[in-house]
Amino acid sequence: MPDVFYNKRLETLQLEQKILNTKKKYFGIFRLGALVALFVSLYILWDIGWWAIFIAALLLIILFTRLVLKDLNNKQALEDNERLIDINEDERNALNGEYFQFEPGAQYHHKDHPYSNDLDIFEHASLFQYLNRSFTEPGSDNLAQMLAQSANFDLIKKRQQAINELSQKQIWIQELCCIGKRQKLTNNSASILESWMQQPTSFIQFRHWQWLRYVLPAIALLAFAATIFGYFPLNGFYLVLFLMAVVAYQVNKVFSPIHNKLSQVTDEIDSIAAIISLIEKEKFEAPLLQQILEIFKGNANTPASIEIKKLKTILHKMDMRYNLVMAAPLNLLLQWNLQQALELEKWKQQNPSSIKNWLGALAEFDALCSLSILRFNHPKWVMPAIQEGDFNINANKLGHPLIPEINRVNNSIEIAGNEKIMLITGSNMAGKSTYLRSVGINIVLAMAGAPVCATAFSMAPVQLISSMRITDNLEENTSTFYAELKKLKSILEKVNNREPVFILLDEILRGTNSLDRHTGSVALIKQLIRKAAPAIIATHDVALAGLEKEHPGNIKNFHFDVKVTNEELHFDYLLKPGICTSLNASLLMKKIGIDID
Repeated sequence: MPDVFYNKRLETLQLEQKILNTKKKYFGIFRLGALVALFVSLYILWDIGWWAIFIAALLLIILFTRLVLKDLNNKQALEDNERLIDINEDERNALNGEYFQFEPGAQYHHKDHPYSNDLDIFEHASLFQYLNRSFTEPGSDNLAQMLAQSANFDLIKKRQQAINELSQKQIWIQELCCIGKRQKLTNNSASILESWMQQPTSFIQFRHWQWLRYVLPAIALLAFAATIFGYFPLNGFYLVLFLMAVVAYQVNKVFSPIHNKLSQVTDEIDSIAAIISLIEKEKFEAPLLQQILEIFKGNANTPASIEIKKLKTILHKMDMRYNLVMAAPLNLLLQWNLQQALELEKWKQQNPSSIKNWLGALAEFDALCSLSILRFNHPKWVMPAIQEGDFNINANKLGHPLIPEINRVNNSIEIAGNEKIMLITGSNMAGKSTYLRSVGINIVLAMAGAPVCATAFSMAPVQLISSMRITDNLEENTSTFYAELKKLKSILEKVNNREPVFILLDEILRGTNSLDRHTGSVALIKQLIRKAAPAIIATHDVALAGLEKEHPGNIKNFHFDVKVTNEELHFDYLLKPGICTSLNASLLMKKIGIDID
């Protein structure tokens, strides 16, 4: 059970935290002791001789350095352990419906999307926020894309296998998340790297730089040595240094902008290398995970993590130009910037399209990890059975994933055939809209390859489209009615083009009078039947239920009702066959003070 897992994991991590804090305290004491011992040894060994002082000082400095390094490693372990504690506490809270600590994905919300606004896919209290555990921004983008665009049959199957396998590696995935959160890879950093890879090289393609990188340092070092031993005049050495400075200055004009850009991503590169290294060491059975692993391992002699570490080493060497003490002698004697520029361009030539491929694979893996956590957290949910062929959907005990299980009321659905329409009537607040959203949001999960909130679920891949939450737009001077007409127009364009769509409609044409509304609704439903467009339509217009008699093979009536006891409303939120006969609007109006005879 996930709650047991997270509780035990927290116990283990909190115990480890105590151990690491104890080590931190002792390392501080030992460092202080090493410094005290150094000064004491100077006093005790003063009369013995300098050789004794030198040996003691050397040994104590080595000891002090090792203690500092071990303390730094312990500090990193302490920070990582704190992140792991936070990760497990967040997951434990999410199991209880408290998931608002995760990024909501507001940047992915688009009002004209076919269904995201109606189904709360993005923004606060959304499906994305419920799922998102991304440790990179490109991974967050990839997850958003999975929820916004339906995958094809083959990709859904591959994702399901990958998610199932990753769901069994939760401790390992937490390690990935922990590393990723040390320095989260941003889209800006990824853009800097990809942009640099596309820029033409400035040095390596010119042959004279290939030999100058060796000749110039040789001249400078020979002049320096000759001057030291008196074989070369000092003024001559100054002239050599001046010429070296001119070359270094010209190189720096080209080199500096590149380094200034890349130096912004050094920490992210460190995280990328560590994450990919962890992935490369893992074994996978799912074909999609093996494909991703193959991208990291590639056809080269060295895997991606090693190549990225090489890039990081070059960038660290480039950072020497910021060292006021070392920059001048390194460039005047060794043409340091030229050496690193050539090494950087050599790396680029050896990995021409690698950065883009690696970051793309990492983003996909990151998104799959988020969905695998959903799979682990909800073992009672099922992986949808995806079937090829004409549209069909069949689900048992299907519920809304964002409603806590204790409050969730589950229902079923069965639609077989493109021309089938579920017509749902019902009282106010009886559950029609929630049912439509439950169906819709689980289809979104299924089309992403994720588990769904149901005990059984099967369907054929389809493009979901909805019209449920319609509002006016003051900026565009658009009324609610016209906004709905625009949405219906976009739906009908897909229907008329015979695109494989599944439609969710809630209260059609609500912005006009009842006669026009009924007439338009009847016409729309008949058009959907003619064009073989399956749909669920929720309405207060009970008269529409009469269409079942005209089209018995195409329309099936369902309803949500309400029971009134002593002028109190009681909802069970259960979908039932047939037409709704109970009304509650009059009672609700009386309760707020409207006199109704």
